[in-house]
Amino acid sequence: MRELATTLTEILLEPILERDPAGPRITFYDDANGARIELSALTLANWAAKTANMIRDEFALTPGARIAVLLPAHWQTAAVLLGAWWAGAEVVLHADPDAELALVTADRLDEVQDIPEVAALSLDAFGMPVRDLPIGVTDYATSVRVHGDQFRPAGAGLALDGSSVGDVFAAAKAAATEQGLTSKDRVLSAQDWSTPTELVKAFVAVFAVGASLVQVANPDPAAVERRIEAERITTRL
Repeated sequence: MRELATTLTEILLEPILERDPAGPRITFYDDANGARIELSALTLANWAAKTANMIRDEFALTPGARIAVLLPAHWQTAAVLLGAWWAGAEVVLHADPDAELALVTADRLDEVQDIPEVAALSLDAFGMPVRDLPIGVTDYATSVRVHGDQFRPAGAGLALDGSSVGDVFAAAKAAATEQGLTSKDRVLSAQDWSTPTELVKAFVAVFAVGASLVQVANPDPAAVERRIEAERITTRL
C-alpha cells in the first residue's frame, strides 16, 4: 500500500493516471434531462486540482481543515471530493458547524448558515453558474475555472467524518472485494453518496481498485439494458 501520510486523492488517482490516464474514469448520466458527461482520469484530476487550489488559495484552508460537502452523486461532486482530499481536508457529509467551508447545492444554503465560507454548485451540465446567490456565497463554477490544473499537496489530516486516510482506503478496498470489483470493471451505479458508508462503497471503492464508474441520476428503468450494452458495463452496484 502507498504511504498513508499522503492524501487520499493521491492514493486513488496516481495508479490510475499511471496506467490509463485517457480512458473513461467517470461517466455521468441524468435521465431526467438526458445529460451525459464523460471524464478521463486526467480531466477529472485537472478538475480536482482546480478545486484543491481554490480551497487553498481562495479560502486559505490548510491540511486538517474540515469541509462540509452537501452534494448528490455527480461528476462535479467527485471533483469536489477529490479536490478536498488533495488539499488535505477532512470531508463531512452534513452541515457541521465546525466546518470551515461548505460546498452545497443552492437549495441547501439554509443548512450551512453557521459555516463561515460557502460555495454553491449549480451542477449544470454546461457549467453554468448559480443565479442570484446571496452576498458572501461563492459560485463554484465561476471561481474554480481560474485556478490551476496542477496541485502540489502539503499533507493530510483525517479524510472522512473522523476516519483517517488509511482507514478510508482500507474500508474502500474491503468494500471493493466484497462487491467483486477489479481494475477491469466498468461499474454501473445509481447509489447515493450521502453517508460515509455509501460514499466509500459506491465511489471510493470503485476508484480504490482502478475501476471505471458510470453514475446515473434519476435513473430510467427502461434505459438500463441499453446502457449496459452501450457502456460495456461489467458489474452493477
